[in-house]
Amino acid sequence: MTHDVRGSASPSGAHVDAGSEAARGAKGPDELRREIERTRHELGDTVEELAGKMDVKARARARADELKDRAGAMSVQMRSSAAHAGEVGKQHRTQLMAAAGALVMLAVGAAVMVQRRHH
Repeated sequence: MTHDVRGSASPSGAHVDAGSEAARGAKGPDELRREIERTRHELGDTVEELAGKMDVKARARARADELKDRAGAMSVQMRSSAAHAGEVGKQHRTQLMAAAGALVMLAVGAAVMVQRRHH
């Protein structure tokens, strides 16, 4: 029984042309070693990434650090807002005190007038 390489079928049932494989170039041992090394490196990166995702403690720690940073930023923002409100209050304090004084004087004046009418 003889085999014709050009007419032989591949495992998928398709015919393989030996000439096209030669045109693509067969991989030599050095090229195969480089490809194996590259694949090992990629696999190592993938395993490391998956291990990082599975490390619940480290992920929780990272999330806690992120939330702590956010809380610190919000605290700074709130202090800044409070300081600004204090400054606005200082700027208008004189006006508020004058208005309150005027109200007190009106109330005292009204009370004196009411007392004089009754006497």
